[in-house]
Amino acid sequence: MELNLKKPICFFDLETTGVNVATDRIVEIAILKVFPNGNKESHTWRVNPEMPIPEGASAIHGITDEMVANEPTFKELAPKIYALIKDSDLGGFNSNRFDIPLLAEELLRAEVDFDMKKALSVDVQTIFHKMEKRTLEAAYKFYCNKDLTDAHSAAADTNATYEVLKAQLDRYPELQNDVNYLADFSSHRDHADFAGFISYNEDGIEIFSFGKYKGNLVTEILEKDSGYFGWLLNADFPLYTKQVLTRIRLQKLNTKF
Repeated sequence: MELNLKKPICFFDLETTGVNVATDRIVEIAILKVFPNGNKESHTWRVNPEMPIPEGASAIHGITDEMVANEPTFKELAPKIYALIKDSDLGGFNSNRFDIPLLAEELLRAEVDFDMKKALSVDVQTIFHKMEKRTLEAAYKFYCNKDLTDAHSAAADTNATYEVLKAQLDRYPELQNDVNYLADFSSHRDHADFAGFISYNEDGIEIFSFGKYKGNLVTEILEKDSGYFGWLLNADFPLYTKQVLTRIRLQKLNTKF
């Protein structure tokens, strides 16, 4: 079943130096842009992460320091990448918890104001886990009856993810062929930021989900303990988390005037 799209959707996959959203970097990014008329546009870039690639990471994706030494940095690629995705919804495999947060960090480091409020995100892994509980390789075999021979190649994983989502729509008639529905079905709505440091309470208001103020309203803590906000901005938290905190603080200040 082909996707019923009202705007383009970019399926993407990252290979990285590790799994820490705040400190690790992209070494390869593949983007498959699918348009409402069915046309597709595909791009893959190797990226110089400007830091050593750990042997453990290279063992997974096969990309070494030597292979990216002469490749562009993410900051050099950021304008092209943003131009490709800025008008699109996003799709991926485990993308809500890893790929989108890490991409957001890289874009913010490159001084590109990345805001997910303008895009929906469809996480094919979440749909898969809710339906079958497997990995991408197993999903590809289960839904498409194909072997993912180049697993952990960004381009192969991206195309497999796109094929799996189409096959999921064929297999589960209860899934609506609509990106708004799929984004809602595959979302984790309990966090205001990607990393999960800021959650929502039962009234939909932002609360801290860690540390000494866990469970407290963010607005109340930022007002009564201004030093805590400064500490958060200077500590090793993801840039997107800091952006969310700044937005909450500015909204609170604006309501006073």
